[in-house]
Amino acid sequence: MKYCIGVDIGGTTVKMGLFEEDGKILDKWEIVTDTSEEGKAVLPNIASSIAAKISEHGLDKRDVLGIGAGVPAPVNSEGIVNGSANLGWKYKEVKKELEELTGLSAYIGNDANVAALGEMWKGGGEGEKNMIMVTLGTGVGGGVIIDGKMLVGANGAGGEIGHICVNYSEKDQCGCGNRGCLEQYASATGIVRLAKQKLGQEMRSTVLNKEDVTAKDVFDAVKAGDEVAQEIAVEFGRYLGYGLANLAAVVDPAVFVIGGGVSKAGEVLLPYIEKPFMERAFFANKNVRFVLAQLGNDAGICGAAKMVLDAE
Repeated sequence: MKYCIGVDIGGTTVKMGLFEEDGKILDKWEIVTDTSEEGKAVLPNIASSIAAKISEHGLDKRDVLGIGAGVPAPVNSEGIVNGSANLGWKYKEVKKELEELTGLSAYIGNDANVAALGEMWKGGGEGEKNMIMVTLGTGVGGGVIIDGKMLVGANGAGGEIGHICVNYSEKDQCGCGNRGCLEQYASATGIVRLAKQKLGQEMRSTVLNKEDVTAKDVFDAVKAGDEVAQEIAVEFGRYLGYGLANLAAVVDPAVFVIGGGVSKAGEVLLPYIEKPFMERAFFANKNVRFVLAQLGNDAGICGAAKMVLDAE
């Protein structure tokens, strides 16, 4: 039996999984991400944790095909990161360092792309080879899978769908420095922003409180039939649906997989995205499916393991 290891490097914790080559997860564990001193301990800590786990399971290192890792930053084809704010890294040869530390082959990708690969393999996109994953969290992330492969791009920034422009007249700046980015309307913080703008001029009664409204509050109120909340959801969905229609014209996915914290609202979310998408979609893209992500926190380790298996 051969094995591989999937690693999902986050700013707070590093999640890891030991997989059999048929995709079965044998073990899952995590360690704290030590971002002190520009994150210099991150990779050594991962390497020692993997060595301990291989030993714990009584495996021969020669039976381990390699390590896949998702990193919260653009990653180029050589496995090099040119800065990750979440980890404190500046220039880092992640693939080379991890291979030197472990003695195993390493395959490195952007965390959102890697999570998308995981969802294609074992989650919401299972059975499809062309999909777009949209992660609605603090920001809006994404991963594009074409013919079963991650779209990486020249600079490792393929799939950064949160920064397509969906409002050319926006005055406020996005965190990236541009204006009118999808992230400003469809992320958890973007939904709060839309809600506060609306509540600031709303005369009708609503359960939403302008001072401490959250994205969860908005969709809880949607489920309860709150009219104001439903209008906020419509606005959110219009930005996201129109943006995804543009993407579909380029990528032609079979399925959109919606993940991230906002997706915890559940199925109620999907019609708000699907309706405006259908209004704007190119006719050939209208048979696309919208589904919720299924793997949760395991998407990253699954996609990372899949990178190793695909390389064999």
